[in-house]
Amino acid sequence: MKLVYEGTQSEVLVGDVVHVDNTPYIIMGITEPHKPASTGRVWCQSMCERKYSSEWFPGVIRAEWIGRTD
Repeated sequence: MKLVYEGTQSEVLVGDVVHVDNTPYIIMGITEPHKPASTGRVWCQSMCERKYSSEWFPGVIRAEWIGRTD
């Protein structure tokens, strides 16, 4: 199973830069779903002067899991 960006199907990797509400974030970590109803999480840190972390569902960064077996 891997997390990919919707549309391009390229793999989401730690260190990627994504934009949410016109703010750039760097992906710091990815957690796979732990049960069928789960979507997993993506941890990001803002790249602006005031750095803060956010934890989101993959859909927030327009990503989805492929190859799920559950």
